[in-house]
Formats: sequence, C-alpha cells, structure tokens
Amino acid sequence: MRKNRLWLVVAITIAYSLPLAAQPTFPENGVANPRHGHYAFTNATIVKDASTTISNATLVVKDGKILAVGANLKVPAGAVEVDCKGKFIYPSFIDIYSDYGIPAPQRAAGGGGFNFAQPAQLETATKGAYGWNQAIKSDVDAYKVFSVDDAKAKPLREAGFGTVLSHVKDGIARGTGVVVSLANEKENLVIIKDKASAHYSFSKGTSTQSYPGSMMGMIALLRQTFLDAQWYKTKPAAEGLNLSLQSWNDNQGLPQIFEANDKWNNLRADRIGDEFGVQYIIKSGENEYQRIKEMKSTNATFIVPLNYPAAQDVEDPNDARFVSLNDMKHWELAPANAAAFEKAGIPFCLTTADLRSVNQFWTNLRKAMEYGLSENKVLDALTKTPAMTLGIYDKVGSLDAGKWANFLITNGSLFDAKTAIQYNYVQGNKYVIKDDNFIAGTYNLTINTPAGDEKYTLDVKSTNSVTMFGKDTLNTKFSQDGKVVKLSFAPKPVRQRPSGAPEGGQRPPTAGGFGRGGAGTDATLPANAPRLSGISSGQEWNGTGIDSLGNPLTWTATFVKAAEPKPDTTKKKDAPVIGKVVFPFEPFGWEEGQQPKQETILIKNATVWTNENEGVLQNSDVLIKNGKIAAVGKNLSDASAKTIDGTGKHVTAGIIDEHSHIAAASINEGGQSVTSEVRIADNLNPDDINIYRQLSGGVTSSHILHGSANVIGGQTQLIKLRWGANDDDLKFKGWPGQIKFALGENVKRSAAPLGNNRYPDTRMGVEQVLIDAFTRARDYQKEWKKYNDIKDKKGIVTPRRDLELDALVEILEKKRFITCHSYVQSEINGAMEVANKMGYTVNTFTHILEGYKVADKMKKHGSFVSTFSDWWAYKMEVEDAIPYNAAIMQKVGLVVAINSDDAEMARRLNHEAAKIVKYGGVTEEEALKMVTLNPAKMLHVDDKVGSLKIGKDGDVVMWSDHPLAIYAKPLYTIVDGTIYFDRQKDEQLQKQVDEERLRLVRKMNGEKRSGGPTIPAMPSYQIMHSCSDHGHSHGLLVIDAEEINND
Repeated sequence: MRKNRLWLVVAITIAYSLPLAAQPTFPENGVANPRHGHYAFTNATIVKDASTTISNATLVVKDGKILAVGANLKVPAGAVEVDCKGKFIYPSFIDIYSDYGIPAPQRAAGGGGFNFAQPAQLETATKGAYGWNQAIKSDVDAYKVFSVDDAKAKPLREAGFGTVLSHVKDGIARGTGVVVSLANEKENLVIIKDKASAHYSFSKGTSTQSYPGSMMGMIALLRQTFLDAQWYKTKPAAEGLNLSLQSWNDNQGLPQIFEANDKWNNLRADRIGDEFGVQYIIKSGENEYQRIKEMKSTNATFIVPLNYPAAQDVEDPNDARFVSLNDMKHWELAPANAAAFEKAGIPFCLTTADLRSVNQFWTNLRKAMEYGLSENKVLDALTKTPAMTLGIYDKVGSLDAGKWANFLITNGSLFDAKTAIQYNYVQGNKYVIKDDNFIAGTYNLTINTPAGDEKYTLDVKSTNSVTMFGKDTLNTKFSQDGKVVKLSFAPKPVRQRPSGAPEGGQRPPTAGGFGRGGAGTDATLPANAPRLSGISSGQEWNGTGIDSLGNPLTWTATFVKAAEPKPDTTKKKDAPVIGKVVFPFEPFGWEEGQQPKQETILIKNATVWTNENEGVLQNSDVLIKNGKIAAVGKNLSDASAKTIDGTGKHVTAGIIDEHSHIAAASINEGGQSVTSEVRIADNLNPDDINIYRQLSGGVTSSHILHGSANVIGGQTQLIKLRWGANDDDLKFKGWPGQIKFALGENVKRSAAPLGNNRYPDTRMGVEQVLIDAFTRARDYQKEWKKYNDIKDKKGIVTPRRDLELDALVEILEKKRFITCHSYVQSEINGAMEVANKMGYTVNTFTHILEGYKVADKMKKHGSFVSTFSDWWAYKMEVEDAIPYNAAIMQKVGLVVAINSDDAEMARRLNHEAAKIVKYGGVTEEEALKMVTLNPAKMLHVDDKVGSLKIGKDGDVVMWSDHPLAIYAKPLYTIVDGTIYFDRQKDEQLQKQVDEERLRLVRKMNGEKRSGGPTIPAMPSYQIMHSCSDHGHSHGLLVIDAEEINND
C-alpha cells in the first residue's frame, strides 16, 4: 500500500485529479493515461447528509465514484492517502433550475402577444410536423443542445455546486431538461441523466405568435394541450403526425417542473396540474411568504431562489412618496421567504436562478439564514431534496458508496462565517476553490548567504502578517497567496523621542512596524532591504532572493508547529426585527389572526331600503346571522349579536357592479377573434387595492369581464369583495357563469395605428364570426351527442375536446349567459338577428348607449341592459349617447343596471344611480335597484343577493346619509355577515399605514447609511385593466394594461 501521510495541503501539490474513465470509443491521440484516481481522504469530519455526520472518518474514491465512507476504515491497497485532519467533507450542491451549457434562445423580430399597434401572427412560424402554437416546445431536448462551458461552470463550482439540471428556458412548454455535472470534461461524460425532467412556464419566450397574449390565454393553451395530447393517444387519422403532442405525451412520466415565479401563479400552475392529475414541482418567486398556507396546500415541492430586492434610496421625501408601502415591506420580508417554507414544513430546493450573479449566492444564503433558515435545511435543500425530486439520489445528493464522487472539502463547518470551500471534487475531478497551501504557526527560516547561513524564527499569523526574530525583532513586509511567498525585512529602527515631546509623553503614531504598530509589518522598509521570494509546498517554503548589497542568496523555511487555534469570536447576528405579513399584502391588509370574521350582526333603528315589496322601512332593524339575512323589521333582538346603532342612518343591500375589470392579472386575450376558452377565474388577483377601495364605496359583488378585444371573448367571473381572501375564495359560489361578447370599433381594431390585420375588419365580418362560431359549436354538439349515444364504443375514436366550443355549447344549452359590449343600434339589431338564427339569447347588452333606439326589440329578444349614467363622446360610436338612456329603457320595460367599467367610478355607483333620478324622473327606489337588485337579476343571482330579504346573503351596507345623496358614505360594508369595511377602523388603519411607512423609510435610509446596497427610488406602478374602450386617467402611477407589450 502506498502511503502518503501528509497534510491535505501538501497532498494537493502532488496529487492529480481523479479522472473519469476515458471513453472506449474515442481514439487515443498521444500517451494513454490509465490511472484510476484511487484516493483515501482520512481523518476528516464527513457530513454524509444533513442528518449524518461522522467524525474522524475516511472517504475512499476511485474512478470518480465513492467506494466507501465511514469511521475506522482501512486505507485500501493502491490508494493514495490524503490526511484531512481539521477538514470537513460535504456532498457538493445540486441546482435543479439552471440553463448552464444551453445556448440563449434567439427571438425573431416582432413582439408577440396581442397588441393593437402591431401586426397579428395567427399561425405558428415553426416549420415541420409540429403543433399549431410555437410556444409549445415540448419536442425540445436540452441534452441535444448542451455543451460544457467551463467559464460558467467555474462560479457555480466556487459556490459549492457539482451538479445542475439544465433546460432551455424558452416557451410555455419547454421540453426536457438534462442533469449534468460541472466537470470540465466531454459532454458525453458529464451528462448524468439525459431526459431528467419536463418544463413549463407562463412565458411565451421567443414565440412571436399572437396567441396567447394574456395569463388566462396561457392557462387555456396548457389546458387545451393536455386535452389534445390525451386525444392524440388514440392515433386520430385526422391529426396525422404531431411531434409536439407526441413529445408532450412522452414527457409526462418525467418530473414536471413549472416556472411560476409568483404566489398566485404558483396556485394557477398547481390547479392546472390538479385538473390533469399532475403534481408539479414549482419554481417559486420571492413572495410566497405572503401566502404560505396556500403554498402548502399545493402539496408541491418548490424550487426557491435567493434573489431579494435592494433597498431603495428614499432619503428625498419626494422620491419616497412614489414607492409603495408593499414594495418597502417586500424589501424587508423577502429574505424570510425560504425560512417561511421551512417553518410551514414545505419541501423545497434552493437555486441560484434569478441572481444577477452566482457570486451573490452565499451572501444571500447567509441573509436567509439570518432570517430563520436553519443550517440542516439549507444542506438538505442543496443536496438530498433536489436529488430525490429528480430521482437521481442513487447518483448524487449524499456521500454514500456507489455515488459519484461529488464533494466539497472545507476548512471548517460549512456555514461558519469564516469557513471557506477549499476544493470541489466533481465526478472525482479536483477543482481548487481557495487553495489552503498555508499553515499559520512557527517556521524556522534559514538564509544561505555567501558569508554563511543565517537563522531566524517566523511567527506566521496570516497570509499577510508575520513576526520575524533573529537576535532582535525585525520589521517585515510579508505576503503568501497559497503558492507564492514574499518576504522583505530590515532591522527595527531605534525609536527616539521627537523634539519637544514631554518626558513620558505618548509616542507618535507610526505608519506600521512591529510591536504596538502591529505584527512586525512595516510598509516603510528601506529600499535596499533584503528580499526573499519562493514557493510554498505546504510545510516547506523555499526560494531565492537578494541581500541588502544585491548579492543573490537562497533560503528555506520549515514548518515547526501550528498556531494555537483561536476560538471563533464572530458574534452571531441577532434575528432581524421585521414587520408582519398582512392579507392581502397591501395597505389596509389584515394581520394573521385579525382577519374579519363572520358575526351575528343586528343593525337597529335605521331607514331600511329592502328592494322588496315592503319598500323603504323607517326606524327598522336588520338581523344578519350565519352569513344570511335572518330578519328585517322592528324591535328585533338577538343576545349573541353585535349591535350597531342605525339611528339616522340608511341600510341597503350591497352594491353590485355588473361590469368591472378589477382584481385580475389579465383582461384581454385578443390573439384570436374567438377566445371563449379563456377564463377570468383562472387569473384573479386578490391583491388589487381596488377591492378595498370599492368596499369603501359600498360594493359587495363585482362582475369581472373579459375585455372587448374580440367578437367572442372569455368567460367572466362574479366575485364577492372579501378583502384578504385568496383567489378561489373571492369567487361567488353557485353562480351559473357568463361570457363576454363584443361588437363595434374594438373588435374591428378601428383604432389600430397600422390598420386592422386580423379578421374581422367590418361589421359584416363580426356577424360572420358569430355565425361561423355557432355553426361549429352546433356541429361539435351533434358529434358528441352521436358519440355519447353509442352504447358499445369499442373501436370508436373519442371526439376531440375543444375548450373553445365547449363554452359555446354551454350557451346553446342555456348553461352560460352572454354579456355583450355594444353601442350602435345597427350592430345591436344584427347581434340579435344572429342570436335568433343560431338559437341563443343575448342575456345582457352592456354599455348599450344607443339602447334607447332599440329598447323594444331588446325587450322582445329577452335581454337585460347595463349602461352608464352619462358617459359619452369618448369615441365615434358613442356620439348619439344621451343621459336619458337608462330611464327610457326602463320605461319600455327592460331591467336596467348602471355599471362602472372603471375602478374609480365603482366607488361611486350610488351617485351614478342618483343621476338617473335627475335624467328621466326614475324613482329613488328604482334608481337604487339599478346598482343592487337589477344587476343581480341579470347575473342570475337575485335569489342570493340584491335585496334585504330573509334567506339571502348578508351583503349589506349601512350609509351615513340617504344612499343616493352625494354626502352619503358607507359606514359598514358587510359581505356574508362579515364586516369587511368599517369606516372607524379604516381611520385607525390609515394611521397604522402611515406609521408603518415611516418605519420602513427610516429602515431603508439606515440601510443606505450603513453602507448596504441601495438603488435609486423606483416608482411603484399599478397596472389598470379595462375594456380597451375609453380612456381611464387614475394618476401618475397607474398604467393602462394595453400600453404594455404582451410578451
């Protein structure tokens, strides 16, 4: 047995890398290297995994694999022994969200997505037997384009990584990922698993195709692709060869990784998976701590980045006022994201993804640990969990026999502040990270001069500090970088008291020097001081030099003993004091445990507007119990109730906005003329501050519509304004469902600067889109009926499910209702004619500013109408609008609602209703019904809301004054028996918001003054969604969604 009992640092200077075996199919061009890289690393503290540490242990490797690990192991015959006393050995890290070695996707000219201002691309630009949408790239295999890139591997290895999962970050479906090591070897040897995972995202990437152009469009595309892939398994002759669907199916057996990057997107991705029986591994963002309970409910393993926002420079109050409170709170709380996952018991991996530089990894990791992330969980999240997640734990992830020799050697416990990674072995190949060819301690220095040998003693304290003794202590200048040693020295000058200095006075400060000046180092040595330079081989240094006269000399320094180890006196940082998470993560959110709860509420002695036959009741009471209206009348009592004095106040049913675009991540999917497959419900946004603002205006329910970019738009969603609820809990349960249609200038893209380049281009075209769509829907309906009527379906190909046509069939079967954006009488007439011909009814004509011209025809058709009170003149097709429109339609016998189509106006719908009293003489009660009971009727929920009737939902508003008065303010807005807006509480919350804002501004300023990284103040913009119909001006920081390019 060969035995080389040297310190590791000595072994490094003589040991070779542990090479992978040469590929047998490759010819030898030169001298063959048959070495097997057989080594035994002894006397180390070996951390096999996060739960197993072995002291004074041995790790044996050969041919890049681990042969054995444990205590009391004998060094095998033929193995080179490397003494690792004082060292720690850990498994190398694994990053499972990387694009290492993958060429950057190249995007063709053009934006992609729906945009009024650019040409449409309706068909895929991908050539070949692929699917119809070029954002579905399931046929891409990362291993086919992977190439070793040592320049990019180096910083990853320096951070401790030995293995990564790489994929092509391009498209909604991205194909398969490849597990590779970070060894600088041929691609053939570093690929550990070629098809290791399948990848998805909510980003179209380089696709320039118009569809999808929205979040809900991306979700619909994924859902339709799942259905198409299932149908494709039946080998339908009509489809031919579809490589996209074939590879999609082939990839389903792999771990499925979805890049979601946001708390709500995480839930959206998970719901897609739930629908089709897939459990996604979710690549998260930075804000999951804001909804950690919902994250846990996904049952997913998460891939968590360590990217945090920098503090902003808010010293100038003018800059600070444009930075939102939630942006400042996120800066403070984002480093706690990973710890929130650990605390919640959610499995997760850590990744370098999203960092501006891999060099930030350890800085940000230590910050996450300051915020509560434990050492054990960090190690687990970087080793075992990613390996288990990908099914490669038999190869990497711990230090067990049979696995690849991917390990780190450190000079201390990995997570100690002063510990350094010294070597990273990847597949047995050694990569020097921070060479430890330096030992602090005592050395004997011998200088060979022409006059004879001179002996000195060196007390080496660090790589740039040494004390040198001969007969006297000498002044020195010293450096050692692990390999090269440099030393200059000279006699210490005799110190004299400066002229005029008092007896016993203080000595003047020196620029350096031995003793009180510091560690024998003097930057002011004479120019002719003897200079030595040489090479360190660990325990021995030697080299050449010149003396003070310029004569050459040689020298040797031999290690005598190591310095006594100093205890780590680094003070552990205290856990930072941080603010509370609020729900939603906006001003006026509720802290955990303080969310409003359903109560029994008794409002006493108020003026009650019932919207029922009882009319307006004076000095009456309303009892709300178990979320429902329990009683309306006089002298009511309930011992368990919270009693509210309504004396002098007015009580109404909650306002219902029939036409709104708040609380959604996207509104328009304009990539095609018919997009009935998309659903507003798929991309609700509970963090929209407009929910709270509209509660302050008495709104309790809001109908969130698709935009008016196409003839047949997406499915709408009725929500209740439950401030602080998650996206699913916002939904109005038991609602039958509606869909948005549109007529007029918007669908023809009349305002497009380049002209319309997407069908339809005329009103005639709009009519034909409707006829064609419902003709296809009828055929589809018949096809499925025929199939379902077949008793023995053996050998019968199942018809293809089409989400677009499913929604249209629901209309034909009166399971879904239409709300139609409309203005001009001729188009309204045309829409009704098509509906009558195709066998459906337009449930609601919305906007309908020329409705007064065709009110009788709409009544005959069976429609409801929802309009503005007095908006007009914002485009050509509203030139004939009149403020008497609503009153005229009502007198004809139509059920009329007043809607907002505007986030700000929704706060004042009671005022909009009041205008109808002025314009047309409608009674006050009928006017109030236009924003309460009437919209409930057209939404088919008047059995639940819209009036104060026993058994209906407890959606109630108590007003300070007559509800149609301009002075009226909601004092309480109650949804399902829960007080979501309380004006007195709101005043307290406003003060708390101001206090929290001031605290965070001071904290950010403190970060800047302490030298922390800061960036210039960035205004916090709010994205506003609308019909793309008319201008909405809500301030400097509000941007219309249509002004943003859809990527």
